[in-house]
Amino acid sequence: MDESSLGGIPGRCPYLPISEHGLIGDLRSVALVGSDGTIDWYCCSAFDAPSVFASILDAGQGGCFALAASAPARTKQFYFPDTNVLITRFFTEDGVGELQDFMPISAKSVEAERHRLIRRVLCVRGTVPFHARVAPRFEYGTKPHTLRMVEESAVFESDDLSLGLSSTVALHADDADVVTDFKLSEGESAVFALDRVSDDVALRSCPSQEAEQQFSATVAYWRRWLSASTYRGRWREMVHRSALTLKLLTYAPSGAIVAAPTTSLPEQLGGERNWDYRYVWVRDAAFCVYALLRLGFTSEADAFMKFVTQHIAPGDGKPSGPLQIMYGIDGRTDVPERVLDHLEGHNGATPVRVGNAAANQLQLDIYGALIDSIYLYDKWARPISSAQWDDVCALVDWVCENWQQPDEGIWETRGGRKNFLYSRLMCWVAIERAIRVANRRGLPADLMRWQGIRDSIYRRIMSHGWSDACQAFVQHEDGEVLDAAVLMMPLSKFIAPTDPKWLSTLDALTGDLVSDSLVYRYDPRASPDGLRGDEGTFSICSFWYVEAMVHAGRLEEARLAFEKMLTYANHLGLYAEEISHTGEQQGNFPQAFTHLALISAAFNLDKALG
Repeated sequence: MDESSLGGIPGRCPYLPISEHGLIGDLRSVALVGSDGTIDWYCCSAFDAPSVFASILDAGQGGCFALAASAPARTKQFYFPDTNVLITRFFTEDGVGELQDFMPISAKSVEAERHRLIRRVLCVRGTVPFHARVAPRFEYGTKPHTLRMVEESAVFESDDLSLGLSSTVALHADDADVVTDFKLSEGESAVFALDRVSDDVALRSCPSQEAEQQFSATVAYWRRWLSASTYRGRWREMVHRSALTLKLLTYAPSGAIVAAPTTSLPEQLGGERNWDYRYVWVRDAAFCVYALLRLGFTSEADAFMKFVTQHIAPGDGKPSGPLQIMYGIDGRTDVPERVLDHLEGHNGATPVRVGNAAANQLQLDIYGALIDSIYLYDKWARPISSAQWDDVCALVDWVCENWQQPDEGIWETRGGRKNFLYSRLMCWVAIERAIRVANRRGLPADLMRWQGIRDSIYRRIMSHGWSDACQAFVQHEDGEVLDAAVLMMPLSKFIAPTDPKWLSTLDALTGDLVSDSLVYRYDPRASPDGLRGDEGTFSICSFWYVEAMVHAGRLEEARLAFEKMLTYANHLGLYAEEISHTGEQQGNFPQAFTHLALISAAFNLDKALG
């Protein structure tokens, strides 16, 4: 919702809906800002660092940075046009206030390590009283901290991290937290700046003039970045918001792209499907490269290819398989999963997890996603090097030897390995795209072997992935369970989008897994995945569905489904992973997978409509 009566901090609802948040960041970490002006999630100084504000996961113990009108107020939130600068407006009886939230982007190493978060408050009409409370809870709320007041600033110190808060209004200690009350008249402003401080990064104030300069510089950065977009289609605002969101999810030091910046936001309220997505999924990041290349952003693709070469590709003692499905943002392979029992979870949804045990799963589909991204990079950005081609050959040779293995599949089920059709499909993609690169570039390859195995995979899918009973391609070999992942069959050019078998599959998926344009991944009751409870519809599948209908020539249906999907975005154009049966966003937020699929669907629907 765009409006809220939560403006005053006293009486605030314990948990804002997931969708009632916006996102700011500095290409190293992000903060989630609620529609009432409260920062409910922030990890300093990286996406996967322990949280200092986590009230989205525990309203009592998580910690937050609340800043809002202290008089009853309605709120509205929007992004400053073509930027990731977030504006929250407070409409009170006596005036209108505005909160500008942003994190400056700095190429200077010392300033980048500061991770400055600026909150600039203005009164634009009348007079407005404000209240702020800064209550960090370090290490997911497990580490105590001390408060030290230094002139007009406050320093929160814990064993491993210290944060400095400067302000242009007086700050007051409240135990180990900081509070302040102040009133602004029309034209007046106040500034809060939260910095990481250390021996190398000194405590520094942020005067009003500097905050204004940083605001202008941050706006200019985002507009300059977005100006490289080549998209001129019908849905420019939504596509560009998705692109800006994907950029926020990149980790500049390594070129990594995280799946989402949050952990354990529930896929079902009160359920156990709560995961940590603050890592680099090979699949998600590779698809992100495709989406950004589509829009003309090549520098992000360059950075990810360097990440692949350094951390994922064979060489320097790294095996060609099986690849790990996810990595830390710095390329580390160790992301152990543990449960934070002391946190109650969003609206009581437990467990709260950090780390992800799925890192140890076998997922053959990631080979197809990775090699497809390399193929597109070679085609649309710049030719891959001879060393990179050697890496591709090693990966393809491993796929040729291992494509018949059962695995956990794209959805990371914890119910045992199966011969998933999607995994077979993406093994086919891995080999087929490598053949394309070899033929186009004249590069050396064992083409006879590759082509033979590619064709064997095709025949295996057509014979064992098709169900006569369902008249559809199904989730796993010789089964009768439908799965939205098969929507990738025509999108990956495995099958003609008007092939009778595919059209029959599309009709079967529409009948069983689609609800008002929203698409379920599969039915967990028909295909047990090792977890209790249900889940919402999967937004990436909904956009895949749009694209599949585009390719099948069902343009009116595709356009209607796409427009309906846009109504499920939040007030800022952001999407979580899933949508509940009541239309609420569920799961980690915002999710890269969903936004990249939106870009692809919009691009192809635009092209088809002419």
